[in-house]
Amino acid sequence: MKKIFVLFFLIIYTSLFSQIKVISWNVENLGKSKSDSTITYIATTLKDFDVVALQEVVAGYGGGQAVAKLADELNRKGSKWDYVISDPTTSSAYKTERYAFLWKTSKVKKIGEAWLEKKYSQEIDREPYYCTFKYNEKAVTLVNFHAITKSKQPETEIKYFKFLPSEYPLLNLLFIGDFNCPQSHTVFNPLKKMGFASAFINQKTTLKKECKKEICLASEFDNIWYNTAKIKVTKFDVIHFYKDFESLKLAGEISDHIPIWVEINLN
Repeated sequence: MKKIFVLFFLIIYTSLFSQIKVISWNVENLGKSKSDSTITYIATTLKDFDVVALQEVVAGYGGGQAVAKLADELNRKGSKWDYVISDPTTSSAYKTERYAFLWKTSKVKKIGEAWLEKKYSQEIDREPYYCTFKYNEKAVTLVNFHAITKSKQPETEIKYFKFLPSEYPLLNLLFIGDFNCPQSHTVFNPLKKMGFASAFINQKTTLKKECKKEICLASEFDNIWYNTAKIKVTKFDVIHFYKDFESLKLAGEISDHIPIWVEINLN
């Protein structure tokens, strides 16, 4: 009886700790304009997660340094972190930016090199940034993405995402980031037919200029798309960080987007 109990405990323990918490945040021009106190605040917001995907890291001077500062600040908060930063995306200079991943080395292991999407780099302005992480002997590849703005019709580049699972048939892809497009748009239908689902439905993620009748969020842009046959989402939520500030203007010094996160288990 005692052996059965111990075995049951180990199964439950392994199940609980095989889950990872993944967070995505469009940090709006993460670079030299972000103060030390802002970097500290961002680190405090992210410290309880295992893998972080960031969009809008400045492509020029200051972007890489800001991510390094963020990693250093995270390392002061009780866990060892590592990070990678993409090369600048290959679109025209005024749109180009970098992506970044940060992760707790005690929780996940990075497999191979991270890379920017090559085949569709001409069709997608800020081509996605891939990185594969392994935990509990299973792997997931995060596809970090920041679409063109709504006025420029992001669906014209999101439509190429339906080809990515067949481009990388051996990888368990999880699409994460700022799509500048709601999950209800028909451009996502091909992914849905392949068994992908969005973690968030009708969840607005961008800040208004000011709150009106306690409504502070404007658009349903950020999301996480996962293959339901390969990934189980056990929890998901957003962080209303702007509530820590006296006004949306002050909160906007951090970002004009709120972070979104999921807790996942690989099937």
